[in-house]
Amino acid sequence: MIKHLARLLVNYLAFGFYQPQSWDRQKSYGADPTRIQNSSVKAIAIVGAGSAGLAALKSLLDLPIEVRREWDIVLYEQRRDVGGVWLPDLNDPQPPELPETPLYPELRTNTPSPSMTYPHFPFREMTSLYPNHKHVWEYHKDYADHNGLTHFMRFNTTVLSSAWVGNASHGHWNIAVRNASGQNETQLFDHLIVANGHNHYPNIPTWPGQENWLASNSEAHEILHSIFWRNATKYKGKTVLVAGAGASGSDALLHVAPVAKKLFLSLKGDKLPPARVPSSVYARKPEIANFTSSSVVFADGSTSDEIDSIILATGYEYRVPFLSAGGALPIDEKADSCPERAPTLTTNLRYIFPLHEHIFSLADSYPTNALAFVGLPMLISNCPSDIAQSLLVAHAIANSSLLPSREAMVEELRAKETRMRTHGIDPYTIGHRMLRIGGDGEIDSAAQDYQDGLFEFLKEQKAVPDEGHAFVEPWRRWTTREASVLWAAWRHLESLGDHAVKAWLRGVKTEADWVHLMKRLVRWELDQSVEVVTP
Repeated sequence: MIKHLARLLVNYLAFGFYQPQSWDRQKSYGADPTRIQNSSVKAIAIVGAGSAGLAALKSLLDLPIEVRREWDIVLYEQRRDVGGVWLPDLNDPQPPELPETPLYPELRTNTPSPSMTYPHFPFREMTSLYPNHKHVWEYHKDYADHNGLTHFMRFNTTVLSSAWVGNASHGHWNIAVRNASGQNETQLFDHLIVANGHNHYPNIPTWPGQENWLASNSEAHEILHSIFWRNATKYKGKTVLVAGAGASGSDALLHVAPVAKKLFLSLKGDKLPPARVPSSVYARKPEIANFTSSSVVFADGSTSDEIDSIILATGYEYRVPFLSAGGALPIDEKADSCPERAPTLTTNLRYIFPLHEHIFSLADSYPTNALAFVGLPMLISNCPSDIAQSLLVAHAIANSSLLPSREAMVEELRAKETRMRTHGIDPYTIGHRMLRIGGDGEIDSAAQDYQDGLFEFLKEQKAVPDEGHAFVEPWRRWTTREASVLWAAWRHLESLGDHAVKAWLRGVKTEADWVHLMKRLVRWELDQSVEVVTP
């Protein structure tokens, strides 16, 4: 009773007097409060103030005030501000100590900025279509300020552990944190939303003989993960091997190519090379097999004794240390199947399971809405996806009867994993990547279909009004289809100078303006008779 009275007081102060005036200027997906059950006093913890944490907090606050009036919502962020990976590190990385972010000074997005946005909240006017990291951080800061989100945040606070105390029906999370003053404290919460990102713990493979290779020329030989990458200066005049061709591998190739003596790209099997990088700037090699004291040995038996440095663009591991510390997420790197019943979640470092829709924990030790993840999916535009996930989380917290039974969700997950395997896709290897699994449909549409599916479920449950449209706007699907043309058009436009770029960006403010700009760019790229400097 005392705990509930304390929560009531906190929420009266937080919600009774504080409601940002800007909320009515943005699209929100509210609900009929008469349809929401079990929305009494609740304590909710969100971990992380990147795009996922902001979406989770915004979606909770978008619920009707009658529903959330007695809720105590706290967002913990271990860094100094919002923005997640887009917030620059104040210090240069010092391997092997992990930096706060993989962000590097020359980083810019590889997808058009409108497709990255939260619904109905565009980037600032005159932002590049492919902005640098500073503009993306400013966007997240703008979103937090516009919606009054920082009021609920505790910065410079590290979550140390979280343990469930209770059973499958009732209980609470015992969450230990180290606050901004360096003191440890423990708080109790009914619901925990994990939104701490998945680009912090690098996947660093090892090979037989690599220590001997490193030791044979300690001044020249180096193996470094891309999380430590900041610029290409150190690779000037060297022979460099990049292992992996995702976003970070592509960026490393583009930046190293102009300064390196020679450049190799190591890829597994028949993996496609990065489309953004001309094949003329590197020599392709298969995956690394092992090392000798003087050479790198590849899977096809070929060797190279001229390589000085290796950049590992090998991705990141799915770790959540504060869940593992509390026993809620043990690590089993060999795990490859979902049990019918699981007392806890498990991570094999590539995949966290069992989860319903990559969101809700199906561990049978606590209620199905007690632990949720926002932001796990990959190969997806984060901000809109984070909102789609967060809407479902917010409504599931407000109404505990919204979700299907635990048994039904486990059965659905197991069936999906079986279906993936029949199409040659191992979910325990590809993890939370959004991939189309057979059937008809647009290429690369899995991410948008996923978001639409979450929203359709909410409409079916009468949690949100059915206004006759999907969650993903048609222009976002169009942008995905035209991604390569848009990239080529923008690079072409930039080659004509700042005056041409500014002429096209001038007056572009609203979401509709951005869509119009992109469509004009595609037309111009396909028809070079259009004068570029005449918007």
